Amino acid sequence: MDLTTSTIILGVVISTLYGAIFHLWRGGRAGRLILYLILSWIGFWAGNFLGEFLDIGIGKVGALHFVIASAGSALFLFVGDWLSLSNSKVDNQN
Repeated sequence: MDLTTSTIILGVVISTLYGAIFHLWRGGRAGRLILYLILSWIGFWAGNFLGEFLDIGIGKVGALHFVIASAGSALFLFVGDWLSLSNSKVDNQN
């Protein structure tokens, strides 16, 4: 994998935008924003590495597997949000 500095910066910017937009859509306090950013970063890079591992060429932008990385970010954001909400409901019942 040939990740240059510009590729890494592009990935960080895109995944940060995904996390921020998700926070605008779902709402919440600053803690939620941090959660969404971290989930988006992890999901984006996990998706990128999966795309590299499986040698998926669809939607590549240079060395960045843009489509697969974006799908990974979305998956982590939705699952993480769902898990955090179900966890907070359990905490409220006690």
